[in-house]
Amino acid sequence: MEGLINNYRRSRSVQNNKHMIVSLTDVDNREKALKEIGKKVIFTTVTGNQIFGEIKAAHGNNGCVRVIFSEKGLPGQSIGQKVKVE
Repeated sequence: MEGLINNYRRSRSVQNNKHMIVSLTDVDNREKALKEIGKKVIFTTVTGNQIFGEIKAAHGNNGCVRVIFSEKGLPGQSIGQKVKVE
């Protein structure tokens, strides 16, 4: 399965680079998104490095999920890019 990075998880004044909001393909409601919790997510950079994360929670009612990447934050160029969900 694939997903698309929508944005950082943020508030009015704070942005967390490890927490991302991702919309998944074939997931269009909250119930389906809740079933995806615990799956691994892989973001591949232009140079071929892989950054790993895990789906932790649903976000909203339209099938988006919150992903926390373990190693480091993602660069700004990652917004709008695809990730692989296993």
